[in-house]
Amino acid sequence: MRLPTISLAIALAITVSSCAAITAEKVDEKEARLSAAQFVRNQANTPAKLAKAQALPQNRMFIVTKGSTNYYIYADAAGCQCVYVGNEAAYQQYQALRIQQNVAQEQVLAAELNQESNLQLGMVWGPGFYY
Repeated sequence: MRLPTISLAIALAITVSSCAAITAEKVDEKEARLSAAQFVRNQANTPAKLAKAQALPQNRMFIVTKGSTNYYIYADAAGCQCVYVGNEAAYQQYQALRIQQNVAQEQVLAAELNQESNLQLGMVWGPGFYY
């Protein structure tokens, strides 16, 4: 009776930790794109700055309008303890980088699926079945 409960607990712990690792990886990728897109990284290196960073929406982009200018802000108080700030040009560059990365990931996935399907056909029909 205890063995299934322990196994379930271990499986749940592994699942939760792998989800956390995937989320952290995605945040790191996003922060790398923000830096590449010329967003300015402001470090929350004092308790007051950290409190302000923690008060912002975390790990997502949002807009603040000051006068007639839009500023795009991304806060990560738990990870890098920083806030990225960019203007319209930086945001457009960020979006272009994000699209490029998505296209590249889709191309890799398509190549992997194509290779996998070719391997499966070779196993079923043998090499050269299409000659």
